[in-house]
Amino acid sequence: MKLLKKIFEHEVFPAVGCTEPISCAFAAAAAAEQLDAPVEKIELVVDPGTFKNGAAVTIPNSKGRKGNLIAAAMGAIIARPELRLEILKEVSPDILDKAQALIDRGAISYLCKEDEKGFYIESKLMGGSSLVRCVVIGGHTNIAVLEKDGKSCIGVSSQAPAQNDLYRERMKNMRLEEVLREVIDLDDVERSYIQRGIDMNLAISEKGFDLKRNAYQLRQMMKQGLKADDLFYRVKEKVASAVDARMGGLPEPVMTSGGSGNQGVLTVLVPYLVGRHQEIELPRIQESIAVSHAVNSYIKSYTGELSVICGCAIAASISASIAVVYQQVGIDIEKMTYAIDNVIGDLCGIICDGAKAGCSMKIVTGAEAAMRSAFMALAGYGLSNDDGVLGRSAEESIRNLSKISLEGMQLVDSTVVHILQDKTTRSGQA
Repeated sequence: MKLLKKIFEHEVFPAVGCTEPISCAFAAAAAAEQLDAPVEKIELVVDPGTFKNGAAVTIPNSKGRKGNLIAAAMGAIIARPELRLEILKEVSPDILDKAQALIDRGAISYLCKEDEKGFYIESKLMGGSSLVRCVVIGGHTNIAVLEKDGKSCIGVSSQAPAQNDLYRERMKNMRLEEVLREVIDLDDVERSYIQRGIDMNLAISEKGFDLKRNAYQLRQMMKQGLKADDLFYRVKEKVASAVDARMGGLPEPVMTSGGSGNQGVLTVLVPYLVGRHQEIELPRIQESIAVSHAVNSYIKSYTGELSVICGCAIAASISASIAVVYQQVGIDIEKMTYAIDNVIGDLCGIICDGAKAGCSMKIVTGAEAAMRSAFMALAGYGLSNDDGVLGRSAEESIRNLSKISLEGMQLVDSTVVHILQDKTTRSGQA
């Protein structure tokens, strides 16, 4: 299958709400669909990245509630996995009440599997005399195990690799230029899908100002003369508003990238808004967004689905920066390498401490770095490969970024999880 179609299938899709809690809802829904009786008990086990991203983010249609537990409970009541990551748009007041009742009576247990390095959500549901187990690995809707009372419902063993691992393994053996040349030849269906993502992410970018968070503060600073009303400001205001809306729990869809809604905001809106400002033709902008999605996927083939480092501030920033370069000069690997190195040299080491309102601050930083790095690269400026962790090629710089995340920062996730758990414990005691 064409590489871009695989990326779209597994990583670029509409989502309502933060994708990790919604993936918990999806896993619970897939299990609940197999039960022949109402859900009586849920056991939820997640990887550290999913635990972090469910700790402080508001869940859509939950009346302000936060966390993976309420998302999983609502997904179990809905029991419609075909809705994928838009499942919580189906929440009604009755569904919310039933989900909260499960939590209130202690029917849900929750565990972080701290030694898990990849994306992992395990949902066990009990009802009547049956137990259904669903395991999602390697991607937010990638069911590797679905079994009822010990018998597989889909014929996939627990040792089966996630489907999306196959194309990512292929990408790891490709040079960046090879990936880009494979994804820029768009057919009408792909262009329509990319345009759908543009329209979707522009729509949600209008929704966050009323929350009076980061985007609102940026606008106030502009009105006070502290910021210029220029391209950089307008792009940062748009992406901030979109993330304010998402992290605030507004039940509006966003087109993801790399399985992340916030990364989708950055990888789509930065090249689109810059391209429009630079009077680039729409077909070229659409191609650049395909490039943006592909680069994000390429980076994740090294760093993993969820990483210690902030994907919005680094992976998506690199992707958007390369997209802006592509709009002006096509697949110019020298200038694209400059853009990659400029972003890594600027932002390398920013950690992910979970999905929450503060993600909007990081996405503003990422948008700034993406645009600045791209325009510097187009002017022929890039940091030297003897600068810090930068490599002698685009691929080596990305591999070094992965080493920093997977090898050099191994204790970060565990430390963040313990901090979040301690905060939850102290809040419960209060």
